[in-house]
Amino acid sequence: MDKLSKIILISGPTASGKSNFAVKIAKKINGEIINADSMQVYKQLKILTARPNKEDQNNIKHHLYGIIDLKKNFSTGQWLKAAKNKIKEIRNRKKIPILVGGTGLYFQSLINGLVKIPEIPLKFRNKIRLTQKKIGQEKFYKQLLKIDPKIKNKFDLNDIQRTIRAFEIKSYTKISMYEWIKKTKPEFKDDEFLKLYVDFKREELIKRISLRTTKMIKEGAINEVKKFIKLKIKKDLSVNKVIGIDELTQYLNQKIDLDQARELISIKTRQYAKRQATWARSRMTYWEKINPTKIADYIKKLNKSSVKLDQLT
Repeated sequence: MDKLSKIILISGPTASGKSNFAVKIAKKINGEIINADSMQVYKQLKILTARPNKEDQNNIKHHLYGIIDLKKNFSTGQWLKAAKNKIKEIRNRKKIPILVGGTGLYFQSLINGLVKIPEIPLKFRNKIRLTQKKIGQEKFYKQLLKIDPKIKNKFDLNDIQRTIRAFEIKSYTKISMYEWIKKTKPEFKDDEFLKLYVDFKREELIKRISLRTTKMIKEGAINEVKKFIKLKIKKDLSVNKVIGIDELTQYLNQKIDLDQARELISIKTRQYAKRQATWARSRMTYWEKINPTKIADYIKKLNKSSVKLDQLT
């Protein structure tokens, strides 16, 4: 396949500069950007979710940013359907789709297809989660192997999320999660993707996270949280996971001071970045890792008019 027709995927931990990188790439190869971050889909949370700024959005077409009201849930399935439509639209305009974000599950669904497992009742799922907490991950994983031996060596035994998911699927449907996966067919072929993972050394990423937290507060994150509180969002909605809401709410309620709130936001963001890195190590094995120096090299190559996309890999 001509790599000029590829779908470019850009992922990386939060605060790694992947959105900025995507804009620079898009400018050089006539691309349009599609959001692949589960928190940047919400309309009312621009600052806390680090949505691309107006200048970037005016220069390059951005899609699926700020499209959902805070009071609504937005599933991976909904994102996948919307993303596939946007990819087709962009290709029809003879442009290159560039998907950028930090939500690994979004990329996984696009690359591998979305497993069509019957909906499992919340009560049933909660019961399994309580069991895992009660007996601990080691015993829980051993129990999973007894009911579903097919998952052995499929993923890390310390991957709590996947262990619970595999357990609930096998328990409810009587079919192994990996049998469901085998039945799933992706819409795009794997060689249609150019997969890039923007990465930083841990120490540098911590500095970037700290600087971004300070910037968010200066740009109005507190007012954004004030408006959020007034909306009285249900606690079970996924938007409550946006980092900064809880910490700045505590500040507004005078439970902590602003410096404490800033530090707590940075800590939680670092923890999130670590989870993203763990995901990448286990499920983005074949993505090309790009460090800050390599990013500069990519841009330099793109500045040469004779350079084609297939010369970047």
